[in-house]
Amino acid sequence: MAKLTRHQAKIVERYYTHRDTIMLTRLQELVTELYLASADADAHGDPDDNADPNADPGARARADRTRTALWKRARKAMENLGVKPGLIDHIVGRQDPEILARNLQGWLEQSRTGPGPPSTGR
Repeated sequence: MAKLTRHQAKIVERYYTHRDTIMLTRLQELVTELYLASADADAHGDPDDNADPNADPGARARADRTRTALWKRARKAMENLGVKPGLIDHIVGRQDPEILARNLQGWLEQSRTGPGPPSTGR
């Protein structure tokens, strides 16, 4: 690997110094995207319900793929944040943005008052 310039080294150092804040911000964005993706999936209704003959048959599948990708990103952000694997499995297993949002709210409050989010392995 090439040696980093002093400027590049400072950028990398600042990233790792503020990694928790970056991950919390990323999770906030993902909560919003998950709520929107859930609403989009709900708008497409039951896949067996063919009330609208003009509806895009692949829309439901695309919405499901989008939600799956968002949950994978949320899992990775929580891992980077240091959340306990059991809690990550519970949150991702339920796939409920409300559960993620409630935990995130607690982590944000904790980040303002002390080191690391609650329920982490730190």
